[in-house]
Amino acid sequence: MAERLRLMCVHAHPDDESSKGAATMAKYVAEGVDVHVVTCTGGERGSILNPKMDRPDVLANLTEIRRQEMERARDILGVRQDWLGFVDSGWPEGDPPPPLPEGCFAAQPVEIAAEPLVRLVRSFRPHVMTTYDERGGYPHPDHVMCHKVSMRAWEIAGDPDAYPGTGEPWQPLKLYYHHTFHRERIVALHEAMLARGLESPYAERLEDWKPDHEHERRVTTRVPAADYFAVRDKALLAHATQIDPDGHWFAIPLEVHQAAWPTEDYELAKAIVPVELPEDDLFAGVREIVAEYDGRPESLTV
Repeated sequence: MAERLRLMCVHAHPDDESSKGAATMAKYVAEGVDVHVVTCTGGERGSILNPKMDRPDVLANLTEIRRQEMERARDILGVRQDWLGFVDSGWPEGDPPPPLPEGCFAAQPVEIAAEPLVRLVRSFRPHVMTTYDERGGYPHPDHVMCHKVSMRAWEIAGDPDAYPGTGEPWQPLKLYYHHTFHRERIVALHEAMLARGLESPYAERLEDWKPDHEHERRVTTRVPAADYFAVRDKALLAHATQIDPDGHWFAIPLEVHQAAWPTEDYELAKAIVPVELPEDDLFAGVREIVAEYDGRPESLTV
């Protein structure tokens, strides 16, 4: 029996998995890939971003409610999911920003915070991982920390001398950064709305958004996922404290989004298999390797 492909997606908070790469995950699940979401924190210090959920009873039980929302989104996407077990660092407000809360995720030493992720990598044995770039996608301290622990796990999970007692070594074959909210995509959606005589929700944002050509060029991999945008939207709505169904997340009609920008976009950051860029598949170059080596990356000489 052929080795089943495995994808691990590492995210900072519950809801991040539904706003970044959810359609890609749903697509691969439908194709038979085993997909595992890792959620680094419980989102305990998150704000309630849906006015309809901004109630004292919700705020008092936010931690448990966000866990329940994550369970619903997980089931909608058809993925496995584990909590890394750290506490949300919150968004630091002020100039200069205040110190991080004691004991929060972003305040942990990277070597310590990476240990439970290394354990999960060695247990699940992913062929491909996704995470955030060095900026965290945006500069939330938990997103930046998510990048750091993901890179540590990538670098060390295959080392038999590292983190003894956390399982047999395993080296994933490729690692990607999400590039969801880049300017090229937003411009395409904006222009598609205007071409249809509709009001774009991005007009004001684009006026202040200076092009970052170096960052735009980092996209290497565009996964066709339009057929799964509806699944993504359903998963987003499961996070009712974070997603306003009447808000900006759904300001672009589904059919417009599918036509104007039918992919989810990534940057290939690390690989130990031969690659040919650009790509349209996170498993490009992996499928053949897995079949040839029966899923044992440690046997590769690349």
